[in-house]
Amino acid sequence: MSASPLTPLDYIAAGYWQDFLAGRFVAGGMAYEAELHRCTLDESLASLQRVDTLLSQIRRDMVKSGSWDEAALLIDERYRNFMVFLAFYAGRVLAQQWQYTPHWFGEFELRKRYPTLPLLTDDFYQHMAVVYRDDSEVNNQFNTTESLFFALEPIGMRLFGHIDRPFQAVQGGQVASGLYQAVTARVPNAINNSYTLPLDDAQSADKNVTEVGVTQHSRQDIQTDNIDNSYSHHELQSTPEPVKADTVLAKANLSTASLESPPVQTITAETTSVVSSQAALKEVAVKPTTKFAPTPELFTQLLIELDEIDVAQSAGKTEYEQARKVLDQFEQYIAKQEKPRAQVAFSQQHLAAKQQALARLQDAAHAGNSAAMLRLAMYELLGEGINTDKVAGMEAGVEWVKQAASKNDSRAQRLLSKLYYQGFGVPQDMTNGKYWLEQAAENGHVEAASLVSQWQQAQALISTQKQEQHSLKRYQLLFAVIIVVAILIFIIV
Repeated sequence: MSASPLTPLDYIAAGYWQDFLAGRFVAGGMAYEAELHRCTLDESLASLQRVDTLLSQIRRDMVKSGSWDEAALLIDERYRNFMVFLAFYAGRVLAQQWQYTPHWFGEFELRKRYPTLPLLTDDFYQHMAVVYRDDSEVNNQFNTTESLFFALEPIGMRLFGHIDRPFQAVQGGQVASGLYQAVTARVPNAINNSYTLPLDDAQSADKNVTEVGVTQHSRQDIQTDNIDNSYSHHELQSTPEPVKADTVLAKANLSTASLESPPVQTITAETTSVVSSQAALKEVAVKPTTKFAPTPELFTQLLIELDEIDVAQSAGKTEYEQARKVLDQFEQYIAKQEKPRAQVAFSQQHLAAKQQALARLQDAAHAGNSAAMLRLAMYELLGEGINTDKVAGMEAGVEWVKQAASKNDSRAQRLLSKLYYQGFGVPQDMTNGKYWLEQAAENGHVEAASLVSQWQQAQALISTQKQEQHSLKRYQLLFAVIIVVAILIFIIV
């Protein structure tokens, strides 16, 4: 494809990146700039996982502080610059995977170049997009949008998507709930399938596994992504779409790392000028396939909550901690892999160590430790528990969650609500899902309380609207009666 004239956004994108690398101040300021440097933006796909982790943490912090207000944040130039920078960065990473120079279009250029796009006026998330590959179809079909990426959409979804705030993709379908998933869904097959685990890393990880208690659970290492935060969008709805267990297991997870990251590395500034001509490298047009993160969001979120939410335990503490130290090392290693959990290989020696840890976990669970119940439930639901039969494991996992929920463990109650909402391991039941969500909220679960509050506000709004409509109809009827009476009086008189 012949190079198109550079747009103002092309210059802005390059300026943002160069300023970031040089540590220069961005006009208007940029929120979370220090945290972005700690994410080590090295233009890799893995860096997008770290970015998604940051976005997830920002969302949780805003919910906890009561500042989770999309409209207010979009007014703040610092937050807008933050999201725009991330969009530019994601487009840069994606274009690099295609060996192409990203080319950005604003709303005006988009409407002119792609007149069939259903762009919404003044929608922040739709006001810019990037062409990230040289697609011959674009040359022949003026309105083709296959190589177009609205990078702000998954950022908005990650930060603000919830039951009352659905996001509609400009190009149709569901908006990805993170940059990693959105980008990896668009990379070439050759790149998607080329990942190979280095032998040294595997040996190193094996060594660490055998050393019980060497490291504690680090949420920084659990850098996974969420393709679908379906529980946020489908909970509390009266007419949900059925979700099969196999489908849920295939879905990726929310990033669960904390904001703590390694010190920023020195990155050499690019020598290529922003005004250089675009590369004309030819690529074979292949349909990309989605790369899934190792672990479902249900359980990466559970691991976070087991660390962050303290629930007093009366028994099984020692057994649980012993098991946790071993199992956390397995989770850290699995989280680094860019493939499903079932495809991550371990030696027989290490699998034996895992089974021993699971046995300790089971002892703690039988003693009444709800954290152990939840951790054991996770492995049973994943088909990695003590039960070798998957059906029996699924049933056992659900039962452990129910036992923990009955002990007023808010983490278990929140997880059980998700299972019912999604129909995962249990028949889909919106009533039970809502019940356990409310129980979790009553026991202090912040996310559950936020969702319940949003639902209550929505219900109150609906009720108010119905009352207003009813009152309006009554006034209209009364007014009509008065007119009729007046006419009759006039006729009689």
